[in-house]
Amino acid sequence: QVQLVESGGGLVQPGESLRLSCAASRSIFNFYFMGWYRQAPGKERELVAGMTPGGPINYLDSVKGRFTISRDNAKKTVYLQMNSLKPEDTAVYSCKLASSIGTFWGQGTQVTVSS
Repeated sequence: QVQLVESGGGLVQPGESLRLSCAASRSIFNFYFMGWYRQAPGKERELVAGMTPGGPINYLDSVKGRFTISRDNAKKTVYLQMNSLKPEDTAVYSCKLASSIGTFWGQGTQVTVSS
């Protein structure tokens, strides 16, 4: 089993930035998928950013150029840097990691963008 703990959410104004962190309880070196999803009230969950070893990083069209996903194997952490936040980015953000031993989700962190 792998536990994922997200942090970094909060309330910000439009145009501001946040960095979300997803800390894993064990090494993430062998995970073959890492991604951030979000779900806004009344909407379906959507993939915001996803990465696979050696493969392209995929971003939701509406966040391209503003969000960046990255990983730090030594810290067992996946990040989502979010810049130029917009009200429509408001949602609960969750990380997902997948490996040969299973697929794991974090508990989610609320991001609210409002003036």
